[in-house]
Amino acid sequence: MAIKDKEKKLFVSSPRNYAAELKFLLTTLLLLCTIATLLHFIPSSFTISASDLRLCISRISQTPPTPSPPQASTIIHEKLTTNNTIKRFFNPYGSAAYNFITMSAYRGGLNTFAIIGLSSKPLHVYGNPTYECQWIPFTNTSSEKIITNGYKILPDWGYGHVYTVVVVNCTFNGTINGDNNGGKLMLYASTSGGGDRSFNATDKMEVLVEQPKLLDHTLYDSKPKFEFLYCGSSLYGNLNPQRVREWIAYHVRLFGPKSHFVIHDAGGVHEEVLEVLKPWIELGYVTLQDIRDEERFDGYYHNQFMVVNDCLHRYKFMAKWMFFFDVDEYIYVPPKSTIKTVVDSLSEYSQFTIEQMAMNSKVCLQDDYGKTYRKWGFEKLVYRDAITGIRRDRKYAVQPRSLYATGVHMSENLDGNTTHKTEGRIKYFHYHGTIAQRRETCKLLVNSTKITYEKIPYVLDTTMRDIAGVIKKFELKMIGSRLQNTKQ
Repeated sequence: MAIKDKEKKLFVSSPRNYAAELKFLLTTLLLLCTIATLLHFIPSSFTISASDLRLCISRISQTPPTPSPPQASTIIHEKLTTNNTIKRFFNPYGSAAYNFITMSAYRGGLNTFAIIGLSSKPLHVYGNPTYECQWIPFTNTSSEKIITNGYKILPDWGYGHVYTVVVVNCTFNGTINGDNNGGKLMLYASTSGGGDRSFNATDKMEVLVEQPKLLDHTLYDSKPKFEFLYCGSSLYGNLNPQRVREWIAYHVRLFGPKSHFVIHDAGGVHEEVLEVLKPWIELGYVTLQDIRDEERFDGYYHNQFMVVNDCLHRYKFMAKWMFFFDVDEYIYVPPKSTIKTVVDSLSEYSQFTIEQMAMNSKVCLQDDYGKTYRKWGFEKLVYRDAITGIRRDRKYAVQPRSLYATGVHMSENLDGNTTHKTEGRIKYFHYHGTIAQRRETCKLLVNSTKITYEKIPYVLDTTMRDIAGVIKKFELKMIGSRLQNTKQ
């Protein structure tokens, strides 16, 4: 029958039109039934009996079962609102960058801590993430929560890539863990004002644990273990072990027996470089830290700002003076002074910067050609940039207990004064690019006291070459002949 065929069609219609078709047909049939009842008339054109019609109306008048939505249609992308507007939806997946990546946390005193890590750079550029610190004692005798706001420092001056460096300072009103019963420091990192402005996530993380009876309350006022400590930036790439050998021997002699060197391996301390460092590690002069895991996170220059801040706070109370420079740079003081007399003369400052002497890394003296005893890089490279004072670059040293955070070329977050007037007292020779050069250093041999190379004027400066022999003898005295056949 025609209507029964229509009824069959009805139940195979799409879910979107099913209810509308039923409503329309029901209304139509009810209208026909009403007319037929009132007029007692059924048109001859109909091929359905009155009883069949009543049966059909009875069936379709029942509420039809709601069909289950298709499994593939669980995500809503749009819908039509009551005012005939198409409402669009956005469905986020994953995460573009982590909210916070902790590297370390250290005490800065009896009531203060520093947390060092990375955070999403766009979050800090376009939002206003906030931090809160909480101390939870292991033996909590008070129901009051020990909470303080975290003060964030961004020490990389906006150089970050996907991630930027964050140092969170947590300073409480009173002594923390004064009873020495232990506890833990929690950080609450909020994304407020971030990319999704309607979504404010707060991540809770445990950043530091102090076991009972292990806190040394005297550490923060005691005399530091080292006179000088070197904090090195991330070492990466195929470094020349001979250049590393020269650099470490030179600076151990310069800084003396109460010095220490912290080397951070971001992939540059391969097996040959490790062999160079091993004798100095065994003598207690070098600590090697494997930080290769930081390569997962895209920050500026292998996250060197994070690395130097970790070094600052890790050794803050272990050194009187802390130096920041690179392994292709050599600190130099005049013959009639020592590094100690220099820093003593600058002790009124929390920080001083050091003037650069830029050396050419390719030009050598013709007279040195073939002299095999001049194997070390800094005794072959003797041409200094004649206008260094105009194109000035600096490295620096600090009294670390005065710093809250630090940078690569200087710190802007310190308590105390800084001086840049150190000319004549201390400087550093910079052999840019030589640390990763595995082939012969000299590319051009000349016989002149002045040259112009690649439009830059250079003058002959044999300051470093003149003391190379002394450094070689010192190395031999300290570690013997273990490194005589070091590869370039």
